[in-house]
Amino acid sequence: MFPKNSSAAADIQRRLDRLLDHLPAGVVVHASDGRILSVNRLARELLDRGETELVGSQADAATWSFVGVDKQAMPQSAYPVNVVLRTRAKVRNLIVGVPANLPEPVRWLICNAYPEFDEEQQLQQVVVCFTDCTPLKRAKQQLEKSEERLRLVLRGSTDASWDWDLAAGDIYYSDRWWEMLGYAPGALPADPELWLRLVHPEDEARLREFIGTLFADRREVYGVEFRLRHRDGHYVPVLSRGFVLRDLVGRPLRIAGTNTDLTERKEAERRIHELSNFDQLTSLPNRSYLIGEMRKILARSSRSGQVGAIFSLDLDNFRLINDSLGIEAGDSLLRQVADRLRDILPPGAQVARAGADEFVIVMEELGRTARQAVGEASQAARKFLEVLEKPYVWAGSDVRSTASIGVTVFDAAATDIDTVLKQAALAMNEAKVHGRHGLRFFDTRMQAAADLQAALEKAIHGDGGLRQFVLYCQPQFSRRGRLIGGEVLVRWRRPDGGLLGPDEFIGLAESSGLILPLGHHVLEQSCRVLGRWRRDRSLRELKLGVNVSVHQLRDPGFPDSVAAILADTGAPAGRLCLELTESVFAEDMMTMTESMQRLRMQGIHFSLDDFGTGYSSLAYLKRFPLAGLKIDRSFVHDVHIDPNAVPIIKAIIALARTLKLDIVAEGVEHEAQRKFPAEEA
Repeated sequence: MFPKNSSAAADIQRRLDRLLDHLPAGVVVHASDGRILSVNRLARELLDRGETELVGSQADAATWSFVGVDKQAMPQSAYPVNVVLRTRAKVRNLIVGVPANLPEPVRWLICNAYPEFDEEQQLQQVVVCFTDCTPLKRAKQQLEKSEERLRLVLRGSTDASWDWDLAAGDIYYSDRWWEMLGYAPGALPADPELWLRLVHPEDEARLREFIGTLFADRREVYGVEFRLRHRDGHYVPVLSRGFVLRDLVGRPLRIAGTNTDLTERKEAERRIHELSNFDQLTSLPNRSYLIGEMRKILARSSRSGQVGAIFSLDLDNFRLINDSLGIEAGDSLLRQVADRLRDILPPGAQVARAGADEFVIVMEELGRTARQAVGEASQAARKFLEVLEKPYVWAGSDVRSTASIGVTVFDAAATDIDTVLKQAALAMNEAKVHGRHGLRFFDTRMQAAADLQAALEKAIHGDGGLRQFVLYCQPQFSRRGRLIGGEVLVRWRRPDGGLLGPDEFIGLAESSGLILPLGHHVLEQSCRVLGRWRRDRSLRELKLGVNVSVHQLRDPGFPDSVAAILADTGAPAGRLCLELTESVFAEDMMTMTESMQRLRMQGIHFSLDDFGTGYSSLAYLKRFPLAGLKIDRSFVHDVHIDPNAVPIIKAIIALARTLKLDIVAEGVEHEAQRKFPAEEA
């Protein structure tokens, strides 16, 4: 800073002013409030104002009449100095028009404005510099007019022209070229690789090879099809045609040509494909298309080893609806059916309209075994039946309809498409014969499994509230014959009078996800028994064992659920023993151990069921908080028949003693079977 009121400072300022007067740019210095403090000579000439007229004036619309590049009046807030005063940031290369008495009514200036701050970062003044760019602006306008003429000529054609100067490395894309792809001209870097960056990934390698071949030979004209990515993401099919300019030895110097949008032609081809492969009423694939897809599906199944399923679905009483309400009502029903099926199909599944009111659904990878596939297919088919039995709307009224479904599964051995389709159709006809609105599997054994699962689902989720599942109690005695507890045995009493043991339905419940509600029911009813025993002096000391599935123990909410059941029923936790199978050893040990520890903290005991028949691991016995082992009934039954049974029982008893675990022998039916384990213990 110069010293205030000093002659030295005044002298320096005069020298600075003379220097500014010789600069080839106009310079205007503004105070922090916008007032002009000084202007150099060229600034006065370019602005066509005197020094006394400028110094002290404000940068507002009353003083200036600037225009923007669009030749519209520039708002006061956009003046360079005001932008700097407002933002405290530099303004670079802003084009400003100033009214002038020239051949042109406006003088164009390139402006740059800079803020100056003191040591405390307080804005002191703003310096605005500008140069005359009117000749450049005039040349640009003339060039723009010339380009506009060329642009109008090119727009008369639907083709998009381009020009690639190989020697200079420059490329030109016409406005139509950009427009065809949804961009404003120049919206992307217009380099020679741009069109290759926009090419569909599946076309890129082929095109690069084509260009290499084109450069290598002596062809002068060419034509090639490919796809370019539009701004909104879809790809535009184009036909590129042009010529190659070469030197005397055949080296390419320049390539120029046009791109023709093939969208309409491709759309016509697509429409022809649709007419031959898709149903026009529902827009679903037709039978012809489905057969073509089935070839691919069976090939994939052969490679993966996965089992899939085909569903043949037919609407019940469709002809009656057509006859009573008219063909339009029937057509509306078919469209609604198609929409519903599309909405609930899992990923990868396909649905087709195979006939008047017949639909075919194909689902892949339903499991490694036929049993798994039947379970998955059964659940899917019942969802189809459920969604299709809901009312349909026609002419403001509800229309009721149901469907019959036939299912057949296919695996790697399936190669005959007609055979598997016929199997599904036969199963569907069987469903209609048995009362309609139902599901049938082609294979009778699979059908039995599907029927059992359906009945199991109905028993668990139906209105009966799991009442079909009844509990029995098998007593447990000490080696001296005293009653010490019991084990809960669940049986399924079916409506037809049949009584099924757990071996016949527990596995199915586990594979279908039904074990959680069933297990909760069994545990809750067992705890109610314990709650009643607690109030009976002769029974209060008895323990009750309840089998628990690994799926329950894997559930992170299981310990809290058990705690809630105990609190609700009043059952003493110390009298409840949860019995596990050795399949628990094959699970995530950390998760299993954590869940068991949380239950053990509530006072609940654990016992390992059927020990010695499954995935045994002595190391795991130490990690789990077990209270007892149960010798499998197969060893007890064979104690006097199979000589190998005796040492196994002895080993189990010795192991239990070492680990301080209780021993329970299953299947004791007579004195000899009771006596041997008792003596060993």
